[in-house]
Amino acid sequence: MARIEIKSEITGTVWQVKSQPGDRVEEGDTLIVIESMKMEIPVITEDAGTVQEILVKEKDPVAEGQVVAIIDG
Repeated sequence: MARIEIKSEITGTVWQVKSQPGDRVEEGDTLIVIESMKMEIPVITEDAGTVQEILVKEKDPVAEGQVVAIIDG
């Protein structure tokens, strides 16, 4: 299995964590929702796999390019 790092595409604040370690996710699933400039931006996975780690929690600030989750694909 490949370790896949999921990165934030924007700078903002974690608004909602939608997946937990151990969850099975499919391509296109939303893992986290980030709020930026009053917009809710989903962080999605481009690969199917199992969530290994969620590296942020709600209300955490995130930077563009920051790894926010790791899945095994």
